[in-house]
Amino acid sequence: MIKSLLSASLITLMSSSIHAELSATWEQEFALSVSGGDTHAQKLESIFQPEWNTSLTDNIDMTVIGRMLLDAYDNLGFENASFDNFSDINGTITQSKHADISIREWYVDTEISNTFWRIGKQQVVWGQADGLKVLDVVNPQSYREFILDDFADSRIPLWMLNVEVPIGDNDSVQFLWIADLTYNELATQGSVYELSSPLFIPQSTDGIKLLGINQHRPSSAIKDADIGIRYSKFYAGWDLTFNYMYHYQDNPVMYQTLVENNLTINAQFERNNLLGASASKAFGDFTLRTEIAYSSDTYHLLDKSSAVFIQKQGIHQSDDVSSVLGLDWQGLENTMLSIQWFQSSLFNYEPSVIRPQHNHILSGLYKQSFENETWELEILALYGLDKRDTALQIHLSYMLESNIKLWVGTDVFSGPEKSLFGQFNQTDRLTLGLEWGF
Repeated sequence: MIKSLLSASLITLMSSSIHAELSATWEQEFALSVSGGDTHAQKLESIFQPEWNTSLTDNIDMTVIGRMLLDAYDNLGFENASFDNFSDINGTITQSKHADISIREWYVDTEISNTFWRIGKQQVVWGQADGLKVLDVVNPQSYREFILDDFADSRIPLWMLNVEVPIGDNDSVQFLWIADLTYNELATQGSVYELSSPLFIPQSTDGIKLLGINQHRPSSAIKDADIGIRYSKFYAGWDLTFNYMYHYQDNPVMYQTLVENNLTINAQFERNNLLGASASKAFGDFTLRTEIAYSSDTYHLLDKSSAVFIQKQGIHQSDDVSSVLGLDWQGLENTMLSIQWFQSSLFNYEPSVIRPQHNHILSGLYKQSFENETWELEILALYGLDKRDTALQIHLSYMLESNIKLWVGTDVFSGPEKSLFGQFNQTDRLTLGLEWGF
C-alpha cells in the first residue's frame, strides 16, 4: 500500500560503521456495526508500528518492526483463543482483552557469494491474487477480522531461513526452511468474526453432547519444519514461477469421535504437498495472470447424518486443484479494473462432504485516483457462484499531507448463513480511519 510513502525517516544515526534509520506509523480506525437495525461500535483500534533499519556491517543489514495494537472494545477478541496457534518462538510479548504487543518482524539481510540470505522473522509472498489466496501459503494468517484486513497486515510473520540464488540475468531459485510451528489465528470464541459455517466448524446436534476439544500440535522444530522451493523465470515477456511447499496446513483438521451420543473433537494439523505455478504477462493495457496449485491432502467436514461419518471420524480426505485466472485493465489514466475467477475442485469426492466438489468464486476490483492521486477509490467484490454469497469492500481515501492519510469505508456481507461470506451477514460495518507516518 502507501505505508512505504508514509514511513518518512524520523532519526538518522551515522558513524563510521553503523547507519540506522527509525520510522513509524500510527493508524487509528473506528468501525461502526450497522446490521439488522442495530447500530453500535465494533472497534476503536490504534496500531503503532515502529521500524528500525540498521547496517551492522558493510554486508549485513538488520530490520526490526514492532507492533502495539490497542482496541477500546472487546468485540474482536485477543485472549482466550480456541486454539493455541503460536509456537514457542512466536506470538505476542504481552496480551490482554484490549491490547496486543509483539515483534512483528526481525531479520538480517546479507549476501554471500552472489547468494542473498534473509534470516529471521519475516513475510514471504507467493502469488498476487486479490481477496483470496491460491499460492500465498508460506505465512499463516490472522482471521481476527476474517479477510477484511490487507494481506500485508493479516499475514503472521514466521522465523525462517530464506535464501535466493540468481541464475543468469532473469532466473532465480528461492529456498525456504521454516522451523516456526505457528499456524492460522482464528477469531476467538464469541467475537464478531468467529467462524460458524459448517464448511469449517462442526455443528451442534440435538441429543449429542460435546465432551471437549483436544488439540494436537506438531512439536519438533526440526522434524516438523516446513520446506519451500520456488523457481522464478522471465521468458518471452512472461513472469513465471514454479512452486513446491511441503508444509503443515494452517487450519487444524477437526476429527470427531462419536460414542453413545458423546462427541469429542480432536483438532490435529496435517501435512500437505503443494505443487504450483504462476504466470503473468502484459498485453498493451491488459495484464493476464494466473495461479494454479495442486494439494495432495485437503480435509473436509462430513454431514453427521451420513453413513460414513463415524467410520471417517467426520472428515473426508481428498487431493485438490485450486486456481485463479485474472485480467487487469489500465486503459484509462489513474484507473485499474481487475476481474478474477477462483476455482477449487476435489478429485476424490464423497457426496456426504458439506462443501461442493467444485467451488467457484468471482471477484472484481476497481481502483481510481483523482486530483493528482490525492483521492483514491477502491472497490473489491467477491461473489460465490455456488452459494450466491457476497463480500463487498468500498474504501475512499484522501491524502491530507504527504504523510497523513484519511479514509472512510464500508464492509458488507450477504448470502445464506452457512456459506463462506453469508456467515457474517450480520456484521456489516462502516469504517473511519487515519494513518500518520513519521
